[in-house]
Amino acid sequence: MPETAPQQTTAPDPATPYAPTGRTVPTRSRERASYDREQVHSILDAAYVCHLGFVRDGAPVVLPTLFGRVGERLYVHGSTGSRPLRAASGSDEGLAVCLTVTHVDGIVLARSAFHHSLNYRSVVVHGIAHTVTDPEERRTALDAIVDQVVPGRSRDARPADEKELAATAVIRLDLREVSAKIRTGGPNDDDRDLGLPHWAGVVPLVRSHGTPVPAADLDPAIPVPDYLGTR
Repeated sequence: MPETAPQQTTAPDPATPYAPTGRTVPTRSRERASYDREQVHSILDAAYVCHLGFVRDGAPVVLPTLFGRVGERLYVHGSTGSRPLRAASGSDEGLAVCLTVTHVDGIVLARSAFHHSLNYRSVVVHGIAHTVTDPEERRTALDAIVDQVVPGRSRDARPADEKELAATAVIRLDLREVSAKIRTGGPNDDDRDLGLPHWAGVVPLVRSHGTPVPAADLDPAIPVPDYLGTR
């Protein structure tokens, strides 16, 4: 099983953008691409689910999964029997992956069908995923994955015991080859279509959370945590 890579000792300057590469420069709408480090982090931190792509037995596979960010590293966890985690642990070279997240912020309705679109924020990360074997890094990673969905929750839950840890694998992906892509604004209708009698504009989409529903067997004396009340 691969050894854990050295911990990052020096955090990159947040003002230093990621360097574009041949895989992170889009072929269309290049003006929407961003390599701003803080912007990339903000898009990742607002997401619940990522999609992890890799090749297995010569065929592409894309899996939706939870993840967490710690500095310039992303962590993904799953069963020790899952395909990407087995593949990452089966080679000292790691597993080539592509990880993506997307937020849809609005539906863009144009006068022509061709110019319909979405307002969105997305991040694409290319790199080599490695299995995390160091116990301290594994616990840090698992806490980060819990807190990615509900910040503060890892401090308010029983941590995994040895049996649970043995059944859980964690892979790490460094943020090196990264880009964001963002669309905002209204429809880009052609001048010839501006007089057409069709409504055009943006339908905003907003993520919201409902009122927490306690488990049926929860002690009524246990209040809703503050970190849920602010979501």
